Amino acid sequence: QVQLVESGGGLVQAGGSLRLSCAASGRSFSNYAMRWFRQAPGREREFVARITWNYGSTTYADFVKGRFTISRDKDKNTVYLQMNSLKPEDTAVYYCNADPTVVVEGYLEVWGQGTLVTVSS
Repeated sequence: QVQLVESGGGLVQAGGSLRLSCAASGRSFSNYAMRWFRQAPGREREFVARITWNYGSTTYADFVKGRFTISRDKDKNTVYLQMNSLKPEDTAVYYCNADPTVVVEGYLEVWGQGTLVTVSS
């Protein structure tokens, strides 16, 4: 069973830092890109960052460039989101996502359950 489990959320003051982790299991992720999304109360779920499993190429939403860094440890099957200079508007539930890069039967998109990040002013 393919699973993604997020951890590392919590309460932090504005200007502080957190590192989120996404533990991936159940299969090889060599044909996936790993993504972080977030959803604040009353808002649509929005894209935060993306990294390809094989080569580690990254993509970021404009609002996190220079503050957040996505990375992955292939040996540990874990994806990270290092968040620095946090702002109150970063408050949201953060979700990990595995996005297939091939169109092949058996390759399905997978979502974690989310971890809550609260940034106080």
